[in-house]
Amino acid sequence: MKIKIFALALLLSASLQAQTKVWFDTDIMIGMPDKTAREVDDGITLIMALKQPQIEIVGISSITYVDYSYDVINKILGWHNKGAAIPVYKGSPKADDLGVENDGTRALYEALRKEKLTILALGPMTNIATLIQNHPDIIPQIEKISICAARTPGLLFNPGNGKLNVFDYNYELDNKSMDVLLNSSIPLVFAGYEPSSYTHIGNIDLASLDTNEEADKWLFDIVQPWMDKNEKYFGVRGFIPFDCSTLGVITHPEYFTYHKDIPIQVNYKKNDALQVQPNVPYKNFLEVSYKYKTKKKVDYAIRALQGFEEKILETLSVKN
Repeated sequence: MKIKIFALALLLSASLQAQTKVWFDTDIMIGMPDKTAREVDDGITLIMALKQPQIEIVGISSITYVDYSYDVINKILGWHNKGAAIPVYKGSPKADDLGVENDGTRALYEALRKEKLTILALGPMTNIATLIQNHPDIIPQIEKISICAARTPGLLFNPGNGKLNVFDYNYELDNKSMDVLLNSSIPLVFAGYEPSSYTHIGNIDLASLDTNEEADKWLFDIVQPWMDKNEKYFGVRGFIPFDCSTLGVITHPEYFTYHKDIPIQVNYKKNDALQVQPNVPYKNFLEVSYKYKTKKKVDYAIRALQGFEEKILETLSVKN
Protein backbone atom coordinates (compact mmCIF):
# COMPACT_ATOMS: atom_id res chain seq x y z
CA MET A 1 0.00 0.00 0.00
CA LYS A 2 2.82 2.40 0.89
CA ILE A 3 4.43 1.74 -2.49
CA LYS A 4 1.16 2.51 -4.28
CA ILE A 5 0.67 5.74 -2.33
CA PHE A 6 4.26 6.77 -3.02
CA ALA A 7 3.83 6.05 -6.74
CA LEU A 8 0.62 8.08 -6.83
CA ALA A 9 2.40 10.96 -5.08
CA LEU A 10 5.15 10.84 -7.69
CA LEU A 11 2.58 10.92 -10.51
CA LEU A 12 0.78 13.88 -8.97
CA SER A 13 4.07 15.67 -8.43
CA ALA A 14 5.11 15.08 -12.05
CA SER A 15 1.72 16.35 -13.23
CA LEU A 16 2.10 19.56 -11.24
CA GLN A 17 5.65 20.06 -12.46
CA ALA A 18 4.47 19.62 -16.04
CA GLN A 19 2.21 22.66 -15.78
CA THR A 20 3.22 25.55 -18.00
CA LYS A 21 3.47 28.79 -16.02
CA VAL A 22 1.73 31.50 -18.06
CA TRP A 23 1.46 35.27 -17.88
CA PHE A 24 -1.78 36.48 -19.52
CA ASP A 25 -1.52 39.87 -21.32
CA THR A 26 -4.85 40.91 -22.82
CA ASP A 27 -6.81 43.75 -24.39
CA ILE A 28 -10.06 42.27 -23.08
CA MET A 29 -13.17 44.26 -24.07
CA ILE A 30 -15.97 41.74 -23.65
CA GLY A 31 -19.20 43.50 -22.65
CA MET A 32 -17.67 46.99 -22.71
CA PRO A 33 -20.41 49.65 -23.08
CA ASP A 34 -19.86 51.47 -26.37
CA LYS A 35 -21.60 52.64 -29.53
CA THR A 36 -20.89 49.27 -31.05
CA ALA A 37 -20.35 45.80 -29.60
CA ARG A 38 -16.78 44.85 -28.75
CA GLU A 39 -15.08 41.53 -29.47
CA VAL A 40 -15.58 38.72 -26.99
CA ASP A 41 -12.73 36.34 -27.81
CA ASP A 42 -10.34 37.55 -25.08
CA GLY A 43 -13.00 36.93 -22.45
CA ILE A 44 -13.76 33.47 -23.79
CA THR A 45 -10.04 32.71 -23.93
CA LEU A 46 -9.57 33.73 -20.31
CA ILE A 47 -12.45 31.48 -19.23
CA MET A 48 -10.98 28.65 -21.27
CA ALA A 49 -7.49 29.22 -19.83
CA LEU A 50 -8.76 29.10 -16.25
CA LYS A 51 -10.12 25.61 -16.89
CA GLN A 52 -6.92 24.13 -18.35
CA PRO A 53 -5.11 21.91 -15.83
CA GLN A 54 -1.97 21.91 -17.98
CA ILE A 55 -1.30 25.62 -17.38
CA GLU A 56 -1.10 27.89 -14.37
CA ILE A 57 -1.82 31.59 -14.83
CA VAL A 58 0.51 33.46 -12.46
CA GLY A 59 -0.62 36.97 -13.37
CA ILE A 60 -2.75 39.02 -15.76
CA SER A 61 -1.97 42.42 -17.29
CA SER A 62 -4.27 44.54 -19.42
CA ILE A 63 -3.57 46.60 -22.52
CA THR A 64 -5.96 49.41 -23.64
CA TYR A 65 -9.25 50.21 -21.83
CA VAL A 66 -7.46 49.19 -18.64
CA ASP A 67 -10.02 50.55 -16.17
CA TYR A 68 -12.87 48.57 -17.72
CA SER A 69 -10.75 45.48 -18.27
CA TYR A 70 -9.56 45.43 -14.65
CA ASP A 71 -13.15 45.07 -13.44
CA VAL A 72 -14.29 42.53 -16.02
CA ILE A 73 -11.19 40.37 -15.53
CA ASN A 74 -11.83 40.23 -11.80
CA LYS A 75 -15.49 39.41 -12.46
CA ILE A 76 -14.47 36.45 -14.64
CA LEU A 77 -11.90 35.33 -12.05
CA GLY A 78 -14.56 35.47 -9.35
CA TRP A 79 -16.71 33.06 -11.33
CA HIS A 80 -14.14 30.70 -12.82
CA ASN A 81 -10.91 30.74 -10.82
CA LYS A 82 -11.08 28.08 -8.12
CA GLY A 83 -7.35 27.92 -7.42
CA ALA A 84 -4.89 30.35 -5.89
CA ALA A 85 -5.69 34.05 -6.31
CA ILE A 86 -4.42 35.48 -9.61
CA PRO A 87 -3.23 39.11 -9.42
CA VAL A 88 -4.47 41.56 -12.06
CA TYR A 89 -2.56 44.66 -13.17
CA LYS A 90 -3.32 47.63 -15.37
CA GLY A 91 -0.95 48.06 -18.30
CA SER A 92 -0.61 50.58 -21.12
CA PRO A 93 -3.92 52.49 -21.47
CA LYS A 94 -3.70 53.22 -25.21
CA ALA A 95 -0.86 51.03 -26.54
CA ASP A 96 1.03 54.14 -27.63
CA ASP A 97 3.66 54.58 -24.90
CA LEU A 98 6.43 52.08 -25.62
CA GLY A 99 9.06 52.31 -22.90
CA VAL A 100 6.78 53.79 -20.23
CA GLU A 101 6.60 51.51 -17.20
CA ASN A 102 3.21 50.65 -15.71
CA ASP A 103 1.83 48.34 -13.02
CA GLY A 104 1.63 45.50 -15.55
CA THR A 105 5.22 45.72 -16.76
CA ARG A 106 6.57 46.05 -13.23
CA ALA A 107 4.59 43.03 -12.04
CA LEU A 108 5.64 40.93 -15.03
CA TYR A 109 9.30 41.79 -14.39
CA GLU A 110 9.02 40.68 -10.77
CA ALA A 111 7.22 37.48 -11.76
CA LEU A 112 9.96 36.64 -14.27
CA ARG A 113 12.66 37.25 -11.68
CA LYS A 114 11.12 34.42 -9.65
CA GLU A 115 10.66 31.85 -12.43
CA LYS A 116 10.60 31.29 -16.18
CA LEU A 117 7.26 31.99 -17.84
CA THR A 118 5.43 31.64 -21.13
CA ILE A 119 3.66 34.86 -22.12
CA LEU A 120 0.27 34.74 -23.78
CA ALA A 121 -0.05 38.00 -25.77
CA LEU A 122 -3.63 38.61 -26.91
CA GLY A 123 -3.40 42.34 -27.67
CA PRO A 124 -0.86 44.89 -28.90
CA MET A 125 2.70 44.22 -27.73
CA THR A 126 3.25 47.48 -25.78
CA ASN A 127 3.48 46.01 -22.28
CA ILE A 128 5.76 43.17 -23.31
CA ALA A 129 7.99 45.31 -25.53
CA THR A 130 8.37 47.87 -22.74
CA LEU A 131 9.55 45.11 -20.42
CA ILE A 132 12.03 43.78 -22.99
CA GLN A 133 13.34 47.21 -23.98
CA ASN A 134 13.76 48.45 -20.42
CA HIS A 135 14.96 45.18 -18.88
CA PRO A 136 16.86 43.10 -21.46
CA ASP A 137 18.39 41.16 -18.56
CA ILE A 138 15.04 39.40 -18.09
CA ILE A 139 14.88 37.95 -21.62
CA PRO A 140 16.37 34.53 -20.68
CA GLN A 141 13.47 34.07 -18.24
CA ILE A 142 10.87 34.18 -21.04
CA GLU A 143 10.28 30.65 -22.34
CA LYS A 144 8.32 31.91 -25.36
CA ILE A 145 5.60 34.34 -26.35
CA SER A 146 2.40 33.22 -28.09
CA ILE A 147 0.99 36.08 -30.19
CA CYS A 148 -2.31 36.73 -31.97
CA ALA A 149 -0.98 38.43 -35.12
CA ALA A 150 0.79 38.01 -38.50
CA ARG A 151 -0.18 36.34 -41.78
CA THR A 152 1.15 34.55 -44.84
CA PRO A 153 1.64 36.75 -47.95
CA GLY A 154 -1.59 37.50 -49.79
CA LEU A 155 -3.85 36.32 -46.98
CA LEU A 156 -6.90 38.55 -46.58
CA PHE A 157 -8.50 38.96 -43.17
CA ASN A 158 -12.07 38.51 -44.43
CA PRO A 159 -14.24 36.54 -42.00
CA GLY A 160 -17.73 35.32 -42.83
CA ASN A 161 -18.90 36.01 -46.35
CA GLY A 162 -15.57 37.56 -47.33
CA LYS A 163 -17.05 40.88 -48.47
CA LEU A 164 -15.30 43.00 -45.85
CA ASN A 165 -11.59 42.83 -45.10
CA VAL A 166 -10.41 43.72 -41.61
CA PHE A 167 -6.87 44.45 -40.46
CA ASP A 168 -4.22 42.90 -38.21
CA TYR A 169 -5.31 44.90 -35.16
CA ASN A 170 -2.80 43.67 -32.59
CA TYR A 171 0.12 44.36 -34.92
CA GLU A 172 -1.03 47.57 -36.53
CA LEU A 173 -2.07 49.34 -33.34
CA ASP A 174 1.56 49.33 -32.18
CA ASN A 175 3.99 47.98 -34.76
CA LYS A 176 6.99 49.62 -33.06
CA SER A 177 6.50 47.35 -30.07
CA MET A 178 6.31 44.31 -32.33
CA ASP A 179 9.65 45.36 -33.81
CA VAL A 180 11.17 45.10 -30.34
CA LEU A 181 10.02 41.48 -30.08
CA LEU A 182 11.22 40.66 -33.60
CA ASN A 183 14.66 42.04 -32.77
CA SER A 184 14.93 39.94 -29.62
CA SER A 185 16.15 36.37 -29.14
CA ILE A 186 12.88 35.27 -27.54
CA PRO A 187 11.12 32.28 -29.18
CA LEU A 188 7.87 33.48 -30.76
CA VAL A 189 4.85 31.51 -31.92
CA PHE A 190 2.13 33.25 -33.93
CA ALA A 191 -1.47 32.02 -33.95
CA GLY A 192 -3.86 34.66 -35.23
CA TYR A 193 -6.42 35.02 -37.99
CA GLU A 194 -5.27 32.18 -40.26
CA PRO A 195 -5.62 29.19 -37.91
CA SER A 196 -8.60 30.77 -36.13
CA SER A 197 -10.55 31.13 -39.36
CA TYR A 198 -11.16 27.37 -39.22
CA THR A 199 -13.25 27.79 -36.07
CA HIS A 200 -16.63 29.46 -35.69
CA ILE A 201 -18.97 29.82 -32.73
CA GLY A 202 -22.70 30.46 -33.14
CA ASN A 203 -25.76 30.40 -30.91
CA ILE A 204 -26.29 26.67 -31.32
CA ASP A 205 -22.71 26.05 -30.21
CA LEU A 206 -23.41 27.89 -26.96
CA ALA A 207 -26.40 25.70 -26.14
CA SER A 208 -24.23 23.72 -23.74
CA LEU A 209 -23.98 26.72 -21.43
CA ASP A 210 -26.15 26.45 -18.34
CA THR A 211 -28.10 29.71 -18.32
CA ASN A 212 -29.33 28.93 -14.82
CA GLU A 213 -25.77 29.72 -13.75
CA GLU A 214 -24.97 33.43 -13.38
CA ALA A 215 -21.60 33.15 -15.17
CA ASP A 216 -22.98 31.19 -18.12
CA LYS A 217 -26.01 33.45 -18.51
CA TRP A 218 -23.75 36.51 -18.47
CA LEU A 219 -21.53 35.03 -21.18
CA PHE A 220 -24.47 33.98 -23.37
CA ASP A 221 -26.12 37.40 -23.10
CA ILE A 222 -22.93 39.40 -23.57
CA VAL A 223 -22.06 37.50 -26.76
CA GLN A 224 -25.36 38.29 -28.52
CA PRO A 225 -24.55 41.92 -29.55
CA TRP A 226 -21.21 40.73 -30.95
CA MET A 227 -23.04 38.10 -32.99
CA ASP A 228 -25.42 40.79 -34.25
CA LYS A 229 -22.47 42.89 -35.37
CA ASN A 230 -20.83 39.96 -37.15
CA GLU A 231 -24.09 39.17 -38.94
CA LYS A 232 -24.40 42.80 -40.08
CA TYR A 233 -20.87 43.14 -41.45
CA PHE A 234 -19.90 39.59 -42.37
CA GLY A 235 -23.24 37.96 -43.16
CA VAL A 236 -22.85 35.25 -40.53
CA ARG A 237 -24.42 35.11 -37.08
CA GLY A 238 -21.49 33.97 -35.06
CA PHE A 239 -17.83 34.80 -34.64
CA ILE A 240 -14.27 33.56 -34.93
CA PRO A 241 -12.69 33.11 -31.46
CA PHE A 242 -9.26 34.40 -32.55
CA ASP A 243 -7.46 34.38 -29.22
CA CYS A 244 -8.50 30.82 -28.43
CA SER A 245 -5.96 29.70 -31.04
CA THR A 246 -3.24 31.79 -29.36
CA LEU A 247 -3.98 29.88 -26.17
CA GLY A 248 -4.53 26.61 -28.03
CA VAL A 249 -1.00 26.37 -29.39
CA ILE A 250 0.15 26.35 -25.74
CA THR A 251 -2.51 24.06 -24.23
CA HIS A 252 -3.44 21.89 -27.23
CA PRO A 253 -0.56 22.14 -29.74
CA GLU A 254 -1.58 18.84 -31.36
CA TYR A 255 -4.74 20.50 -32.74
CA PHE A 256 -2.75 22.76 -35.09
CA THR A 257 -0.52 22.53 -38.14
CA TYR A 258 2.52 24.78 -38.31
CA HIS A 259 5.21 26.41 -40.34
CA LYS A 260 8.19 25.72 -38.07
CA ASP A 261 11.21 28.08 -37.99
CA ILE A 262 9.78 30.26 -40.75
CA PRO A 263 11.33 33.69 -41.46
CA ILE A 264 9.18 36.68 -40.50
CA GLN A 265 9.37 40.08 -42.20
CA VAL A 266 7.64 43.47 -42.25
CA ASN A 267 6.56 44.50 -45.77
CA TYR A 268 5.22 47.91 -46.81
CA LYS A 269 2.38 47.35 -49.26
CA LYS A 270 -0.97 48.59 -50.54
CA ASN A 271 -3.67 48.41 -47.89
CA ASP A 272 -6.10 45.52 -48.42
CA ALA A 273 -8.62 46.80 -45.83
CA LEU A 274 -9.47 50.23 -47.25
CA GLN A 275 -13.15 49.95 -46.31
CA VAL A 276 -12.26 50.12 -42.64
CA GLN A 277 -9.05 52.17 -43.09
CA PRO A 278 -9.98 54.64 -45.88
CA ASN A 279 -7.19 57.07 -44.99
CA VAL A 280 -4.38 54.49 -45.05
CA PRO A 281 -3.49 53.73 -48.70
CA TYR A 282 -0.27 51.85 -47.78
CA LYS A 283 0.83 50.20 -44.57
CA ASN A 284 3.14 47.64 -42.98
CA PHE A 285 2.21 43.95 -43.15
CA LEU A 286 3.69 41.41 -40.73
CA GLU A 287 4.23 38.31 -42.87
CA VAL A 288 5.94 34.92 -42.78
CA SER A 289 7.45 33.05 -45.73
CA TYR A 290 10.24 30.56 -46.32
CA LYS A 291 11.27 32.80 -49.23
CA TYR A 292 12.35 35.59 -46.87
CA LYS A 293 16.00 35.88 -45.86
CA THR A 294 15.46 37.50 -42.47
CA LYS A 295 17.37 36.15 -39.47
CA LYS A 296 14.36 36.08 -37.17
CA LYS A 297 12.49 32.81 -37.46
CA VAL A 298 9.27 31.91 -35.66
CA ASP A 299 6.70 29.16 -35.42
CA TYR A 300 3.48 30.03 -37.24
CA ALA A 301 0.20 28.16 -36.79
CA ILE A 302 -1.49 27.62 -40.16
CA ARG A 303 -4.67 25.78 -39.31
CA ALA A 304 -6.77 24.68 -36.36
CA LEU A 305 -7.61 21.04 -36.92
CA GLN A 306 -10.99 19.36 -36.60
CA GLY A 307 -11.84 18.96 -32.95
CA PHE A 308 -10.36 22.20 -31.62
CA GLU A 309 -13.63 24.09 -31.93
CA GLU A 310 -15.31 21.30 -29.98
CA LYS A 311 -12.53 21.54 -27.39
CA ILE A 312 -13.34 25.24 -26.89
CA LEU A 313 -17.03 24.50 -26.39
CA GLU A 314 -16.40 21.54 -24.11
CA THR A 315 -14.15 23.67 -21.94
CA LEU A 316 -16.64 26.51 -21.64
CA SER A 317 -19.28 24.10 -20.34
CA VAL A 318 -16.97 22.49 -17.78
CA LYS A 319 -17.61 23.53 -14.18
CA ASN A 320 -14.52 24.05 -12.04
